[in-house]
Amino acid sequence: MTPSVTPNRHTLRVLLLLPPAFCSVLSSRRDTDADASQSSASPFCCVRYKMSRRYDSRTTIFSPEGRLYQVEYAMEAIGNAGTAIGILSKDGVVLVGEKKVTSKLLQTSTSTEKMYKIDDHVACAVAGIMSDANILINTARVQAQRYTFAYQEPMPVEQLVQSLCDTKQGYTQFGGLRPFGVSFLFAGWDKNFGFQLYMSDPSGNYGGWKAAAVGANNQAAQSMLKQDYKDEITREEAVELALKVLSKTMDSTSLTSDKLELAEVFVLPSGKVKYQVCSPESLSKLLVKLGMTQPAAEAS
Repeated sequence: MTPSVTPNRHTLRVLLLLPPAFCSVLSSRRDTDADASQSSASPFCCVRYKMSRRYDSRTTIFSPEGRLYQVEYAMEAIGNAGTAIGILSKDGVVLVGEKKVTSKLLQTSTSTEKMYKIDDHVACAVAGIMSDANILINTARVQAQRYTFAYQEPMPVEQLVQSLCDTKQGYTQFGGLRPFGVSFLFAGWDKNFGFQLYMSDPSGNYGGWKAAAVGANNQAAQSMLKQDYKDEITREEAVELALKVLSKTMDSTSLTSDKLELAEVFVLPSGKVKYQVCSPESLSKLLVKLGMTQPAAEAS
């Protein structure tokens, strides 16, 4: 059978170095693949499949459309995680997260799963692969302590976020690495800009937000926040709005304290920044007060 592609001098040079048996195997496989492709698929489908396979296996190669497929796949992994919502108010920052309960046999964690304290003035909510998040959170904690040790003052919030995002960006540019499959909502306060809320994604991009959502159903949550958010919102109103949005976007039908985590960053009258995680008992009372769940006596 006549080959479909005329070999050039480079292919001839390679074939001369190969054993005859191996060359015959290559020839038969090439002919078989050519016949199968002509009979079962159109040329356009074959080209599209080959093009996608060429560009989605590495983070160091752009596709012809200017896309990095591995970074987009990392964002898809975050879309399967529990929702996290952050709202900036005039007297604090509120973070609310949905805990995914995969099995009734799973022992509930005594520590928080979605909220983490980075420094006395900075905290974050996580959506995505928790093992990836632990690495980045430890990196951020070390960077914050190094800055405090060197300059004897807390690290500015945006500088800390930018430093961590530089690390995330490096994992999208060098070969042999995969992007971190996690997004963060950073909440903090510093003397330069007051209360701040930042969101970052696996690509290393970050931005300041008044209200943001990451994780599952983040588009629906973002639309609700855009409609209901007000500039002069208080911390209590921000908590109510975050719980309202989460109750309408989370996959679970019932809103209970064992499926939620709530944390706040605010300033005490003494001027000290405080990071506070709401206890399950307080969260249950808050849900009953807002009419989002029934009291335990009535539910039983």
